[in-house]
Amino acid sequence: MVKNSTRSLAAIPAGRRTKWLVLAGWLVVFFLLGSMAGKLTDAENNDATSFLPGKAESTQVFKLQKRYFSTNTSLAVIVYERPGGITSADRERARTDATALATAKGVKGQAQGPLPSSDGRALQTLIPVDDLKVVDFDDAAHKLLKGVPPGLAVHVTGPAGVAGDQFRVFQNISGITALAAGIVVIVMLLLIYRSPFLWAVPLFVVGTALAATMGILYLLAEHAGLTVSAQTAGILPILVFGVGTDYAMLLIARYREELHRHRDKHEAMALALRRSGPAILASAATVACGMLCLMFAELNSTAGFGPSFAIGVGLALAAMTVLLPALLVILPRGVFWPRVPRFDAKYEDPDAYETEHGFWAGVARKVGARPRLIWAVTTLVLIALTLGLTSLKANGLSNEGQFVTKPDSVVGETVLARHFPAGTGAPAVVIGDAARSTELHDAIAHTPGVAPDQVASTGTAGGYVQYNAVLTDPSDSPAARRTIERLRTAVHQVGRAKVGGPTASLIDTRSAATHDNKLIMPIALAVVFVILILLLRAVVAPLLMMVTVALSFLASLGASAFLFDKAFGFQGEDTSFPLAAFVFLVALGVDYNIFLMTRVREESRIGGTRHGMLRGLTVTGGVITSAGLVLAATFAALLVLPIVGTAEIGFVVAFGVLLDTVIVRSLLLPALAIDLGRRIWWPSRLARSDAPAERADLPVSSA
Repeated sequence: MVKNSTRSLAAIPAGRRTKWLVLAGWLVVFFLLGSMAGKLTDAENNDATSFLPGKAESTQVFKLQKRYFSTNTSLAVIVYERPGGITSADRERARTDATALATAKGVKGQAQGPLPSSDGRALQTLIPVDDLKVVDFDDAAHKLLKGVPPGLAVHVTGPAGVAGDQFRVFQNISGITALAAGIVVIVMLLLIYRSPFLWAVPLFVVGTALAATMGILYLLAEHAGLTVSAQTAGILPILVFGVGTDYAMLLIARYREELHRHRDKHEAMALALRRSGPAILASAATVACGMLCLMFAELNSTAGFGPSFAIGVGLALAAMTVLLPALLVILPRGVFWPRVPRFDAKYEDPDAYETEHGFWAGVARKVGARPRLIWAVTTLVLIALTLGLTSLKANGLSNEGQFVTKPDSVVGETVLARHFPAGTGAPAVVIGDAARSTELHDAIAHTPGVAPDQVASTGTAGGYVQYNAVLTDPSDSPAARRTIERLRTAVHQVGRAKVGGPTASLIDTRSAATHDNKLIMPIALAVVFVILILLLRAVVAPLLMMVTVALSFLASLGASAFLFDKAFGFQGEDTSFPLAAFVFLVALGVDYNIFLMTRVREESRIGGTRHGMLRGLTVTGGVITSAGLVLAATFAALLVLPIVGTAEIGFVVAFGVLLDTVIVRSLLLPALAIDLGRRIWWPSRLARSDAPAERADLPVSSA
């Protein structure tokens, strides 16, 4: 029944008439959804609650601010510095700037200043800015502040200045990453296929999948409350282009193989879909389920990735198993030119492919000759790479550390810290009972690390009072985090008081990330393991695959952390970096093992486990390696963005995919499987009998 259903589904996009219906239907869907793709940027949610932990104290403070104090603002700090001492002309210039900036787009409240520093060398003006207008204000401020007198330096910093630089980077990020990914895919497909025509087919199909995904996400963000951040929109094109192109390459490789065996291209495509479709489906299910595990995260920025990425993978799967087959059978065999696959009776003999896959046949022979030595050496190499984990510093990045370059807001923070209390512009926010306002003020002012003369009430409402407290240390420093912990201990004794603000958010984010790592990693492993058991109908082989992929993940994380520290000079890693790297690498790394092992299982039914492993490695080696190279190059496109956290994700995934493709899937897993023999299929029938079966008994779930 299942086999007949698979055949019926495969016949639809490969049918002589139905292929046209598939094309027409997909184009209708594409135009309906694709027309809304460009609106996704307008539906993005980049306010604080889209990043903060949902139940954290800092999030509760943010919500109380919005409800009772109508504040969804950040402070912009305009800092003026003259090393020789501020002049009267400088003070007049600062007053003029403050008056002009008070009417700039995005300003939401009364400006304070210019305020002089105690050493007489600097001035600062504090301006509250609407959180959603920081980029507009930042642009206006930089235009206004041009042409300052010689010797006077002016910078726009504070939380609003940093946010302005961040948002400027993420503006149109989806367009930038889509363009970069598209260029990478074109170049890689041209190198792999060496055809002036074939590359355009999967590129067009994956482009429609991305546009449809963005259209669906726009509708869900606008009408169903789905949170889509700029970071999500930036990584989405990379993921869809990467996995979509992988699925296309695997299907095209199997289609080319069947074209050698069949005169009728429709029959060849139907067989290619039947034999590769289940493996591609299992791969997509693994990636999508791995992404959906992120929904269990406490950190909103991490939880928001899950549904968006799962939808992208699902549409990439649909495009590559529905639209791509229809297009390929509509087009003539000449689309493969100059290496056109022609029908040849000699390919009825399975050994005919040995010459076509000569390099990988040689690799398979070497693995088969000394499997124990190969798995021992490759395991030691991976373990050695894990030693780099001692360089991992996933404690969060400072404002300076999160940029590859050094924007004006970061320079301004350094200037500000030289002349004013280091936490100026990013105060702690304390909200408590208005009836105990005096007691709350005293508790704040007497907390070590708080500047006692810079604790100020900013209003009362709904029975609450709000205080801003300037810290003596930079808001993103470890010392400031310790101050916030002391402050929370002190004010929690005063009624229902809570502490928020930039530093408190960093603490809560770090705590939530630690919780998410401990919760989601085991869940993701369990989900992937179950999918593999269902696919391979065995326990040992899936366990072997999971162990090798987990070791590969640790090796990739260790090598990347070492390079980030010693070669790139990055300050460290974002708190969510280990979890993001884990989900991407485990889900995507298992993909290649799925493509290999499903083909191995098919071949093992014919000639036994050893034959199946060597044959599977031979015929899938080229296409899986090519797919890995494309996926790695696609994720490497994230390195074009000047944000350290995004660049680190791009690098670790690219490095890990290459490690999985070249070492784990090509050497380690095959060597272990050959050494264990038919026991890898326990408890299925293959584990009890390694005798060849008839080709008619072949399962269709192969890569």
